[in-house]
Amino acid sequence: MSGLFDALERVAGPVILAPGAALLRGFALDDAVALLAAIDAVAAVAPMRHMVTPGGFTMSVATTSCGDLGWTSDARGYRYAAHDPQSDLPWPAMPVLFRALARESAAQAGFPGFEPDACLINRYVPGARLTLHQDRNERDFGAPIVSVSLGLPATFLFGGIKRTDPTLKLRLLNGDVVVWGGAARLRFHGVLPLTHGTHPMTGACRINLTFRKAR
Repeated sequence: MSGLFDALERVAGPVILAPGAALLRGFALDDAVALLAAIDAVAAVAPMRHMVTPGGFTMSVATTSCGDLGWTSDARGYRYAAHDPQSDLPWPAMPVLFRALARESAAQAGFPGFEPDACLINRYVPGARLTLHQDRNERDFGAPIVSVSLGLPATFLFGGIKRTDPTLKLRLLNGDVVVWGGAARLRFHGVLPLTHGTHPMTGACRINLTFRKAR
């Protein structure tokens, strides 16, 4: 399963990565400008921040959230919360465009009826990375994860159920969407350190939207 998947052209229909996992090349491209404007609006209310892991390490990725729940991390652990711990206010509402994109992406990948209640927004600058991990803080493993890439390209690692399983390397471009659920829901995944570059829409960074049903 190792190797670099780098199909640069927009592909019609899902590219199956594994049972329950699909890549939708360019699926969010037409909405990219509107998505970035909505992200700016969310970040104006709940600013991006570098969270601290339970082990005391500062994450290289800056993050914020929107929706009924937001993802947070500190010495007490990883968890979802209804309020932004920095302001003690509810997280910004999930934009209608976000919810529609998540629903349509999931349906394209074979998961109709997806209704996310949380959207994690990550900002990667050169050198920022996300180590291999499983998304296990959600109560409902029956719903898929929908991940949208905007801006600079990144190398996404998609592994197996065990951390030591081989990983597939996917070069994700602006507008690409990856969906995994069902048998693939608990696969390990991560992002290699972002390389230097500039994108006309985001400058020197990559933005990632990750939609989940947390409860």
